Amino acid sequence: MYLEASMLSKKCKYAIHALIYLAERYQQGPVHIQEIADRQRIPKKFLEAILLELRNAKVLHSKKGKGGGYYLYKNPEDVNLMEIMRLMDGAIAMLPCVSLNYYEPCEECLNEKTCGIRDSFVGVRDETLRILSESTLAKIVKRENILSKE
Repeated sequence: MYLEASMLSKKCKYAIHALIYLAERYQQGPVHIQEIADRQRIPKKFLEAILLELRNAKVLHSKKGKGGGYYLYKNPEDVNLMEIMRLMDGAIAMLPCVSLNYYEPCEECLNEKTCGIRDSFVGVRDETLRILSESTLAKIVKRENILSKE
């Protein structure tokens, strides 16, 4: 079902922050969920559900037992904000009639082919998807590191 996009959900924001934290520690071994929750100020129970969803989507991997935790399954260069947002929130498009994965016709639209509103929002969607797909975890971590040194 299409839910009209507006702001990111808390779930999506938490997922992005947790993934960036794990991207900063890429290939350094599993990170315990409590550490992620504490450092990113995410309620642990909520974080558990989010990380499980990301693991099921093969974005993360986990290790049980002593020294266990979560770690990125994919290279930070291969995980982008578009993928995370779709996993957590579904549609990215602002109108259901322009959504690539959650298309629905608009109730008030008389003719989709000639709708000027739809035409404008197709452009917004395309530009949004371009920016989000280029925004990888690796690029975000690199940018944060550069800005923190200024």
